[in-house]
Amino acid sequence: MMGNLFIITAPSGAGKTSLVGALLDADEHVKLSVSHTTRQPRPGEMDGVHYYFVDEPVFIEMLNHGDFLESAQVHGAHYGTSQSTVNRVLTSGCDLVLEIDWQGAQQVRQQYPDAISIFILPPSIEALEQRLNNRGQDSAEVIQRRLAAAKEEMSHVAEFDYVTINDRFEHALEDLRAIIRTQRLKRDKQLARHQAMVQGLL
Repeated sequence: MMGNLFIITAPSGAGKTSLVGALLDADEHVKLSVSHTTRQPRPGEMDGVHYYFVDEPVFIEMLNHGDFLESAQVHGAHYGTSQSTVNRVLTSGCDLVLEIDWQGAQQVRQQYPDAISIFILPPSIEALEQRLNNRGQDSAEVIQRRLAAAKEEMSHVAEFDYVTINDRFEHALEDLRAIIRTQRLKRDKQLARHQAMVQGLL
């Protein structure tokens, strides 16, 4: 039985990475697709765990070979999702989460129309700016660019199946878990998962 493909998108600073990390800790049947990127690692990030960090020539070669299900350029860096990784995880029966932007989400939906897309919103622009400042990673100029990019990103929220607001972390996490559970309970998934039991009942 094929697993579900989940797309999770959010503007920078909305808490997507922390929420997805907590989701993975809470559900062993959810896996995270590790993207390739040309950006430099942030403090604490490990190659092969958070991203596959590659230089631009390597990324462009992979792109030209058709290795990516989706790719995008964000804040001057390239990002891409490996097609072979997605196929391997889904055919194993596990659910897979893609942490990608709205451009990537559009590309994935073209090839996986059954993918379930989730957009995480901050409670306000002021809260988003505060979170970006609290990171202590970017200059004031970079933060303003990220806020402008966030507004562009959030303008695509209507393209997504589900929307959750990360005002309180625990509530947003429960929203994500509820969405995943709902998808697993759909008729086709349940009948395939419990085929022998259903046949016995009938």
